Amino acid sequence: MTTTTARTVFLLAHTGRRAAVRSAELVVQGLLRSGIGVRVLAEEAAELTLPPVVELVDAEGDVLDGCELLMVLGGDGTLLRGAEFARASGVPMLGVNLGRVGFLAEAERDDLDKVVDRVVTRDYEVEERMTLDVVVRNNGRIAHRDWALNEASVEKASRERMLEVVTEIDGRPVSRFGGDGVVCATPTGSTAYAFSAGGPVVWPGVEALLMVPISAHALFAKPLVTTPDAVLAVEVQPETPHGVLWCDGRRTVELPAGARVEVRRGAVPVRLARLHHASFTDRLVAKFALPVAGWRGAPQ
Repeated sequence: MTTTTARTVFLLAHTGRRAAVRSAELVVQGLLRSGIGVRVLAEEAAELTLPPVVELVDAEGDVLDGCELLMVLGGDGTLLRGAEFARASGVPMLGVNLGRVGFLAEAERDDLDKVVDRVVTRDYEVEERMTLDVVVRNNGRIAHRDWALNEASVEKASRERMLEVVTEIDGRPVSRFGGDGVVCATPTGSTAYAFSAGGPVVWPGVEALLMVPISAHALFAKPLVTTPDAVLAVEVQPETPHGVLWCDGRRTVELPAGARVEVRRGAVPVRLARLHHASFTDRLVAKFALPVAGWRGAPQ
């Protein structure tokens, strides 16, 4: 006699968008038709038309317990919200982009039916993405701990005044400058805020950390790429106005003058479900609509 284990997929959607609401309802219907249970947040269920068999849970606690996959429908912000759940549980996240760029997403809205089919047949691979562990010290004591998938950014809190900082790598000072702040990023985050600040695009398979100054007033304020085991630090100078720390643009904490932010490779990665074997180069060209006309390829 054989037994089967019930399968459950957790669905997270940006219910503030009509396209996301409709897409979520289609995904629920497709999964249920295939005998796969669906779990959603109770706070989102009010915006969706769902059958009674859908399991509703509160956001507190291990909402992914017993789930095989986290499906996220939305833009970059929704995907980063999903990453918070995915990291805490170890459940892989599959993103469907309903926003603009969506580098974390694996599919677009037009591919929704195919995505559901691949989930039903478990036709996907899982890869791990590096994260950041972030520590804020004030007067030598740990005042805050956090993490990030894309980046941890130290920024000025007021438009009127520059933030004066000293950057450090592996316990040695690099440069002091005034500016809008500093972005410390993973390769995954190199196409996000760090990219907007002038940092390099780093392929996800590269193990490295990035430090990118934001609008720095200095002769030497170039983006730096370090080893993955390096410890990056940003010290807010005592005579400067206070700053703020942002982690993935979602979680923030105030940095008083004299605070120190330390960033290192995270102990816990985020697992992403992958449907395609296309190279990151092709993804880069597609997401940024880069001109490639005239390319002839390598000689055969």
